[in-house]
This record gives sequence, structure tokens and C-alpha cells, in this order.
Amino acid sequence: MGLPTHFLIAFFTIQQLRKITKDNPGFREFDLYLHIGWYATIGLISGGYIFNIPDTATILLTLISVAAMYLIYTTAEFQQYRYIMGIAAPYLGVSFLAQMIRFFAPDFYKSISIYIEGFVLIAFVWGWANWSSMRKQQKALEEERKKRETEQENNRLISAQRDELEYLVSERTAELTKQKEELQRALDELKTTQAQLIQREKMASLGELTAGIAHEIQNPLNFVNNFSEVSVELLDELDEERRKDASARDEGLEGDILSDLRQNLEKISHHGHRADSIVRGMMEHSRTSNGEKRPTDLNALTDEYMKLAYHGLRAKDKSFNAQLFTKYAENIGEVNIAPQEIGRVLINLFSNAFYALQEKQRNAGGPVVFQPSLKVSTQLENGKAILRIKDNGTGIPQEIINKIYQPFFTTKPTGQGTGLGLSLSYDIITKGHGGEIRVDSVEGMGTTFEITLPKA
Repeated sequence: MGLPTHFLIAFFTIQQLRKITKDNPGFREFDLYLHIGWYATIGLISGGYIFNIPDTATILLTLISVAAMYLIYTTAEFQQYRYIMGIAAPYLGVSFLAQMIRFFAPDFYKSISIYIEGFVLIAFVWGWANWSSMRKQQKALEEERKKRETEQENNRLISAQRDELEYLVSERTAELTKQKEELQRALDELKTTQAQLIQREKMASLGELTAGIAHEIQNPLNFVNNFSEVSVELLDELDEERRKDASARDEGLEGDILSDLRQNLEKISHHGHRADSIVRGMMEHSRTSNGEKRPTDLNALTDEYMKLAYHGLRAKDKSFNAQLFTKYAENIGEVNIAPQEIGRVLINLFSNAFYALQEKQRNAGGPVVFQPSLKVSTQLENGKAILRIKDNGTGIPQEIINKIYQPFFTTKPTGQGTGLGLSLSYDIITKGHGGEIRVDSVEGMGTTFEITLPKA
């Protein structure tokens, strides 16, 4: 203990103070003095051994340490390092006194050297123990400080995320409410339109659409209702999580709830647009037709009415399933037709085809014995659009095939058909559009209807 110990105390003290003064414009003067003291401590430890003046070097290092501690005591910005005074001051005081006695009264020093060295050792051990204790306290305080900073940052992030969640949820809830109201209004308008249409055209085949349209629009509406209920439950979970203390809150759960809400709203939006599309198509179909022709995508029109007819039958008979095969000519383009009138023809032909498939399946004993199928195709030939609808149902007996276009003729049981469907369809195709409609059927094997329409 002696020169090395004094060097470590001086060096450590100066290093601690330079953490504040270094790169701080307000402490340039202090940092200059500390910088000089830092080099002086290194020079004294080296010079003490090189020039064999350990006692002188020790005294000077002690003076440097005392000067540094005076700076700590008198400067408010350095008060956080006052614990160094409690650690090093006893040792420095005893050591400095011993050096003075040894320098000015060497004989007296020799007589009491054993006691002085004991005091120096005790002061060193006490300082070391005090330093160890302070280090533990500092670590604990530092950990506590970091913990508080982390908690404050977490609280800030949680608060920001909560505000964002509240804004997003309120925004999406308003949008969801608006969509539900629009869907409800659309459904009300659809019901009104259907009632008016059936009242105006009781003999038209549009009545066959009711079940299919209800099924088509009920599906997306059910999805909207279901996802809305789930979203409300998620909001309850989020609100419950927010009531917890910051330390008990699960940020991961809040993130999962936000993700689930976003997915639900995306699904609600998708099915809402689907219902809107169905409603627009239905409203277009339900308008009173004046026979006005316009370029129309025959492929899309055919596909839409095939699905409506199919789902309309399935809404009445859940056990019925059929394989649907489509082959639409891409080069057919748009055909100049009256879409509402051709739509009535299509719904009539598809309804008849599915009815024939259903009857054959029922008589055959189920889908294991018989697999219903419907094939729909379009093609462009000699400037004309040709549409074929082929089923493998019951077929039409040859003795009545020439009667199917007569008004009020039907093979369906009483109450299930008016007998006007094919008659109206024939007039629409031949008289209204200058086209042709042909039928090819084998009893027990199936039926094919072929419609030819001028493209322009």
C-alpha cells in the first residue's frame, strides 16, 4: 500500500470527475485541470519508481487526491461523487499524516511505525469495505433507475398504443356501423324491389330468383353479423386488459386483439362489397324493361344467373348438389342484347335444368347412384353468339318436346310451374332479339338448350 494505492485513488477520482466535464462546454476549465491532474498522476507513479522517490511521489499524489475531493465538495455538479470522500479520505488522511511524520521526524516515525502502519491498514480496509458497499448500492440504484426508465418508456408506449387502438377501433366501429346500416337499407330496398317486381310481372320467371337471391345475400350478411359480434367481444377483452396495472398488462395480447380486429374488418368489408354487388345486379334486373339493347358481357351474365338459380334450389333443398362445368369463349366479347330480358330467359332455363337434375337424383336414390351435372358453354360462330346449357337430368319425352314452347304448358306438378317460362323465353329470343332457341333431349339422359343471338 503506499505509492500504488495513492496512484489508484487519485487516478480513479479524476476519471470519475471527467465523466461529467469531458465534452461539456460548461466545464472546459475544470476539464483542463482534471486533464493535467490525470497526466500528473501517471507521471508521478512513473517518476516515483524511476527516480526512486516514492515518498515524494506519494505525498504529491495525496495532494492531487485532496484537491480533487475539494473540488467535489465545493462544486454542486460533482456532489454525486461525494461518496469517494467517505471512501478515500480516512486512508488519505492517515497516510498523509504518516508521510509527514516520516519526512519531518524519521526517528519518531520508526518508534511508532508499527502503530501507524496498523492505522493505515485499518483505514485502507475500511475504505475498501465502504467502497464495496457503495458499489452494491450504486448498482442497485442504477438498476432501479433503469427499471423506472423502462417502466416509463413502456407506459409511454402503452399509452400511445392505447390511444392508437382507441382511435382505430372507434374509426372501424363507425365504418362497421355504417356498412351494417347500408346493408340493412340495401336488403330493405331489395325486398321492396322484389315485391314490386312480382306484383308487376306475376307471370315472369323472376319469382324463381327469390330463394337464390336471398341465399346469395344472406351469406355475406351472416358473415358481417358474425364478425361484428366477434369484434365486440374483442373490444371487451381490450377494455379489460386496459384496466389492469401497467405491470400486469400484456402488450402481446393487445397486439393480437388489434390484428384480429383488422382481419375481421377486412372480411366484413369483403362480404359487404359482395352483398352490394348482388343488390346492384338484382336492382338492375328488377327494373321494368323497355327492351333497350346494349353491349353486354354474355359470359358474366350467364355465370351470374347460373349461380342464382343453383343457390335458389339449394336454399329449398340442402341435400341437392350438382357439378357445374363452364367453358366460356374469351373472344365472344360483348353482345348487343337487352340484359334484363335475356336474364329472365337464363333463369328460366337454369331453373328447369336444376329441377330436372333434382328429380332424377330423387328417383335414382341419391348422389351415390347418380351425380347431377350441368355444362354451360359459349362460342362465337359466323358473327353470332351461341350459348349451350346441357344437363344430364330426366330429359324431355319426344311426344311432348314440340309442346314445351306453348303458353301454360308444363310437366311440373300443380303449384310448381305456370307453364309460361319457356313460352316467354321463346318470344324474347326469337321476336325480341332475332335469334334462335333449339332443344335436343333424350328421355332419361338429359337435355341441351342452344340459344343463338346476333352479336351486333
